[in-house]
Amino acid sequence: MMALNNRYDFVLLFDVKDGNPNGDPDAGNLPRLDAESGHGLVTDVSLKRKVRNFVGLVKEQDSRDPQPGEKRFEIYVREKAILNNQHQRAYSALKLDAPEEASEEFALEADEPAGKKKKTAKEKRKGSADDVDQARKWMCQNFFDVRTFGAVMSLGTNCGQVRGPVQLTFARSVAPIVALEHSITRMAVATEAEAEKQQGDNRTMGRKHTVPYGLYIAHGFVSSFLAKQTGFGEEDLELLWQALENMFEHDRSAARGEMATRGLYVFKHDSELGNAPAHELFKRVSAKPTTEIPRDFENYKVTVNDTDLPTGVTLIRRVG
Repeated sequence: MMALNNRYDFVLLFDVKDGNPNGDPDAGNLPRLDAESGHGLVTDVSLKRKVRNFVGLVKEQDSRDPQPGEKRFEIYVREKAILNNQHQRAYSALKLDAPEEASEEFALEADEPAGKKKKTAKEKRKGSADDVDQARKWMCQNFFDVRTFGAVMSLGTNCGQVRGPVQLTFARSVAPIVALEHSITRMAVATEAEAEKQQGDNRTMGRKHTVPYGLYIAHGFVSSFLAKQTGFGEEDLELLWQALENMFEHDRSAARGEMATRGLYVFKHDSELGNAPAHELFKRVSAKPTTEIPRDFENYKVTVNDTDLPTGVTLIRRVG
């Protein structure tokens, strides 16, 4: 795989209509928002989850029946995964002795003098630096999200820590959002006891939260220096762009309403260090509502200033 030799900065525009783009579990699953300004928020974790889901979907066949040298697109953080089992796979594949796990309590070793302390779990978990380094490289080679976003894999069986070359910010809505709350009814109950209480009416009441409409902007960064450390290459980068463009198309649910990527603007630097500050490039992509109460993407004007770009910077992709 070709290594990255350029820095990239990108702007992602996406919208939601009559849905909840990212509920806050600490607030009854209400759409996340900035309490001071009223602007909606979507966490970077939520966006990464959708990228992972898309990659897992399009590379599912590779994961089920990988050919030698092609098993590169598994997903480390997936639903119901036991992460320590993934770490153990690295040690098994490399025929390394996984560090033992033990309690933090002190105990006597049968073959050691009385009073000598037994190693704690933290001490045993560390393993040798060489083993951890090999395991970390194996995890980067086999898991797309590890070499893309990084991961902390030092718990349990130690595979070290990886700082990912691709980072995303929280997405923020262009205009303040309104979070609506709807009462919903299910024409059924779960148990006989509930049915008896309702004397056969058998209705269950619930609530649903939606945003009538919101256009969100997120910023992202790709470091070629960190990409070389994790093995993130040109093929991975192209898959990332594909995921950002199409991730909402394969993440439909009643709760999310209509969500879609409306724009992906990628600034490519000629050098690895970069040829302009990221924040100056991000200013070149802006969106403003054209009506007092925007309720559709057509109610916004998106402006992209691609003239007189800084020397060494190219706008290489525009979607939307």
